Amino acid sequence: MRNVDAAGLGIGDDHPPRIMGVLNVSEESPYDPSVYDDPGEAAAYVDEELIGEGADIVDVGLESANKDLDVLSAEQELERLDTAIETLESTSGDAVWSIETRYHEVADEALSRGFDMVNDICGFADPEMPRICREHDAAVSKMASPPDLERPGAIEEVDDIYKALSMNGLTNKTILDPAFGGWSEAKTHEDDRETFHRLREFRGYGRPLLVSINRKSFLKTIAGRDTEGALPVSLAATSMAVERGAHVIRTHDVAETRDAALVGAEFARDRFRSGEASDAVAVEELDVTTAREAERHLDRIGAASARQGDRDVADAAVVRTYELSGLDDEAVGALRAATVGGGAGGATISGDASGAAFALGDPNRAEAAATPSATDGGSENGSVPDAPVDDRRGLLIGTSAGLDAVRESVSGVSESLDAALDGIDRHVS
Repeated sequence: MRNVDAAGLGIGDDHPPRIMGVLNVSEESPYDPSVYDDPGEAAAYVDEELIGEGADIVDVGLESANKDLDVLSAEQELERLDTAIETLESTSGDAVWSIETRYHEVADEALSRGFDMVNDICGFADPEMPRICREHDAAVSKMASPPDLERPGAIEEVDDIYKALSMNGLTNKTILDPAFGGWSEAKTHEDDRETFHRLREFRGYGRPLLVSINRKSFLKTIAGRDTEGALPVSLAATSMAVERGAHVIRTHDVAETRDAALVGAEFARDRFRSGEASDAVAVEELDVTTAREAERHLDRIGAASARQGDRDVADAAVVRTYELSGLDDEAVGALRAATVGGGAGGATISGDASGAAFALGDPNRAEAAATPSATDGGSENGSVPDAPVDDRRGLLIGTSAGLDAVRESVSGVSESLDAALDGIDRHVS
């Protein structure tokens, strides 16, 4: 994972999650608490409510991103830039200043006058944007968008969002944003939820990730909240996003979001890394939980299997574990034979290089340390009812290919086992 230096602020896996607070200097912006057109009032808000509450980055919007409003031209954005510059010069707190724009002319002017980074909501639809950011050695957040300056974020499918992030290339200091929110009429809440489910895939580019999910509708509707009551769902999603690999969280609720992000970082997976010395073989354990996530990394390094559309390597990166219960002797025997190497003994693990293993549980092992009461399924005198004869259980462990091989091998042994393994196959596929 590449780390990005944004005017001295480290962003990436080697650094804590960063909080991007929002300031809007456009009267048409939809979220009132962050909207100011007076530089003095705006500076006080930045010092007290953004930097003072823990914002690492201040992101300044010159116009509303509301899809129902007319898009400002570069000239109109430049007319509003003076307010943003005066605000920057009037603040006393220390933060990285980001200009939200889609135009290279605005980015160039802002970076020349004190801004540190760019938040490009049109994802390099202006092909000159990467050049400007390189010339200023500035970090840039690139939001997934079509090649259209008037339709930021107007992409629905996760695979299309992923592809859009490569439009017009990447700079050495690019941060990627998968574009959550209602940027187009066609994008649904389910589209955003699918993108969130698959957030780890976007780490496949090997670049830091920014997410803007604060009080977004795809979260509000889960809990039936309006914008005013949507802070709890935003904070829950923030922790999850950081745990899944997000590095920058853009928010209007700085203090609360900072705390939620730190919780997410604390419980993120502990992945192995070594080889910092220049002459050492470097190792980085990747955060991969699905075959699609593995495919993204294979594609990034140009692996032959990825170029040829071969899923075997990606499938082998993920091992799944299923508990099967209600097994009869015939099913147990078939599963052992399919995974090879089984021997006598109730808890023997069977398996070989086929990519799957089966471990049969001990039927005499108590389900719990305490004897169940009558209300928990025990008897009046405290004894435990005998388990059904055909209620043996075990763990089936394997890669996608290994599980598929087991399913084919035991096919026809029993209808119930076939149905169970067919269900697993549909889930994996």
